[in-house]
Amino acid sequence: MTDTQVKPANPAPLGLVGFGLTTVVLSSINAGLLPRDALPAVVPLAFAFGGVAQLLTGMMEYRNGNTFGTVAFTSYGLFWWWWALLQWTVGAGLIAAPSAAGLGVTLLMWGVFTFGLWISTFRSNRAVWSVFLLLWITFFLLAGGDLGLGTTRLGGWIGLACGLNAMYVAIAEVTNGTFGRNVLPLGSPLLRS
Repeated sequence: MTDTQVKPANPAPLGLVGFGLTTVVLSSINAGLLPRDALPAVVPLAFAFGGVAQLLTGMMEYRNGNTFGTVAFTSYGLFWWWWALLQWTVGAGLIAAPSAAGLGVTLLMWGVFTFGLWISTFRSNRAVWSVFLLLWITFFLLAGGDLGLGTTRLGGWIGLACGLNAMYVAIAEVTNGTFGRNVLPLGSPLLRS
């Protein structure tokens, strides 16, 4: 690297905190910690922070040549846009509310997709690995809730752990990058080269 080249910043913490914070708020509702009437607070948060922050992060990860980061952040950013658009358009009476089975199958497929991405995280640090582990479990539990298995509240609690974990990873990556050393542990990869 020459003196005129600038080392690119790590965009992942932005996407992780956008994902994590939005997930914590929605999961607090699903877990029963907040009432259902708190849901309107999540919709703009999902558009602006969960959605836009992750979409921007995905594009920056593309510029960094990180295929996993590009796919993960862009996909989950668009997940939040889908979720927020669904809440907004149903709430405004623009479309009919989908059936519970339709939502359940959609969340189930997000769980399958997330499980697939989780396999790649075995080469990442344990903190990122655990975010994806908790996320696919959350999707499966939320899907089960919509499919009549009564697992929504448990999905909320696992989602809360997932979101807090993602926020920790974001803070750890910013802190470690700022100090130029590992201040907050992220754990070694489960699989090495």
